[in-house]
Amino acid sequence: MADHHLPGDPPVPLTLRRSPRARRISLRISALDGRVTLTLPKSLPEREALEFAAEKEGWIRSHLAKHPEALDVQLGIRLPIDGIDRRIVTATGKRVLIREDEIEVPGDRPGRVLQRFLRELARDRLAAASDHYAATLGRPYTRITLRDTRSRWGSCTSDGGLMYSWRLILAPPEVLRYVAAHEVAHLAEMNHSPAFWAQVAHLYGDYQSPRSWLKKQGNRLHRYRFDV
Repeated sequence: MADHHLPGDPPVPLTLRRSPRARRISLRISALDGRVTLTLPKSLPEREALEFAAEKEGWIRSHLAKHPEALDVQLGIRLPIDGIDRRIVTATGKRVLIREDEIEVPGDRPGRVLQRFLRELARDRLAAASDHYAATLGRPYTRITLRDTRSRWGSCTSDGGLMYSWRLILAPPEVLRYVAAHEVAHLAEMNHSPAFWAQVAHLYGDYQSPRSWLKKQGNRLHRYRFDV
């Protein structure tokens, strides 16, 4: 893949991806983070793909206007943890501390430090929720994996492996628990049939509110960039 920019104010990052199966240029804007990807045939000059993007500039910018602007995680910004916005400040000690309205972070790279801290916090919360729902269901899972997924908040494999996005720790606790119940329910029903949703309701209760929150607000959790 190659990275380019569409000129303008502001410039729009473009990712060019070659595919041996592509027969023409295709343009995709991620619904989660607004990433613009151009897929082009193997032998097509990059210049033609960039010209194609320039022709579509109005369409691209109108779609990007619907996405929340990316935000670098650094001192002074407000970051949600458990759905509560807290301002990032310099720690007086050597570890991360979450206070009512602030997050104390040591060192000069708060994004990197916070990412490690939040992954571990997410693992603890998601493991506890998964343990609880698996015990209620009466079916064990085999492992928990955390990733920074952009296409889904969780998944369940046929051998009982659970995968979650660690960014769920940024969402309200009930949203995190709903996703855990959703994936654990797949241990019994590997589909999205009425029987599956009945299992989710049995494990979690009324799941409509957290499910709706994810659909409406979930993409905002991807706006925070920690690797700066």
